[in-house]
Amino acid sequence: MIPDFLVTHSGGFHADELLSSVILTRLFPQARIIRSRAPEWITPGTDRIIYDVGGKYDAVERIFDHHQRGAPLREDGQPYSSFGLIWKHYGRDYLAAFGLPEAHVDALHTSFDNSFVLPVDLVDNGALSPSVAGQLAGLTLPALLETLKPVFDETDPEAEDRGFQNALGIARSFVEARIGQSAAKLRAEALVHQAIVETGEGRILELPMGMPFRPAIVKAGADHLLFVVHPRDKDWCLTGIRRADQGFELRADLPAAWAGLTNGDLEAACGVKGASFCHNGRFIAAAKTREAALAMAELAVKEAVSIGQTPAVDAGLVSG
Repeated sequence: MIPDFLVTHSGGFHADELLSSVILTRLFPQARIIRSRAPEWITPGTDRIIYDVGGKYDAVERIFDHHQRGAPLREDGQPYSSFGLIWKHYGRDYLAAFGLPEAHVDALHTSFDNSFVLPVDLVDNGALSPSVAGQLAGLTLPALLETLKPVFDETDPEAEDRGFQNALGIARSFVEARIGQSAAKLRAEALVHQAIVETGEGRILELPMGMPFRPAIVKAGADHLLFVVHPRDKDWCLTGIRRADQGFELRADLPAAWAGLTNGDLEAACGVKGASFCHNGRFIAAAKTREAALAMAELAVKEAVSIGQTPAVDAGLVSG
C-alpha cells in the first residue's frame, strides 16, 4: 500500500534518517514527511512508513527503528541504522525507480550497501568513530550533514524543519550522484570487456572514450595490459593502470625521460610528432592524434619491458 506519510523523529537530525528519507521520497513522492515523536504518529498504520523512531523493527508493519533492545543486526553481526534497514527493504525498488537496468540492480544494491550505507550505519551506532578519518573526520558525509542543524540558540520553532529539508536536498544530491557514478561503472564494464577481447594479448587497451576501466580489467584477469588509450575532447589520452584500488603504483610507468615535458620538448624526447604532454608523475600523457598516442604507448611498453617492470610477451603490442 502506498503511504501517505513518512514518519521520522523530530528534533536534531542525523545522516541515517536523512538518507532514509532520500530513498523513500523518491519511491513515494506524494507522501508527506512528518517529524514527530507523538504516539499517534509513531504507532504503525497502513497509511505510513515509520523510521528511526518507534522502538520497533517490523517490515510487515513498516516500522524501521534500531534504538531498541534486540535491535536488528546484519548477518555478520554489524548493526543497522534506519538507513541500512530502509536500504535493505526498499533499495532495490529505489534503483529500479532510478532507471537502472534490472540486470544491474542486485550488484549495485550490494556495492552501495557495502561502500555507502554500512559506514553510515556504523557511525550512527557508535561502532565506527569518524576519528579514523584523521583530519578529514569533520568532512565525512554524516558530519557535514549535521552542520546544517540550527545553532543552539536559534529561537525560530521552524528552524529544525527548515534545516532538515535543506539537508535532505543535499543528501539527495550525494546519493543520486553516487548511484549515478556506480551505474556508469557497470555500463562501462561491458564496453571495456569488449575492448579487452578485441585487444587479445596486446599490452595497450584502446577505448572509444574516457571511462572507468580498472574494475573491468581486474575482473577479466587482464594482467597483461599496461596502458589505456582513449580520445579526450580534441586530443588523445594515454594513462597507466594502477596495481591496486588504493595507492598510485602503476603496472608500468611512462618513460622517465618524458616526465613534465610538453609539446616540442616532449616530441624531441620521445620522437613522436603530436606528443603534447606528460605529467611529471608519469601516469598520464596526451597527444594530438590517435596515431601519436598509440605510438607513445608502444614506446612506453617497450621501455617497461626493457627495464624489467613487466615481462615481455610474444604477441604484438597493439591489437588491430
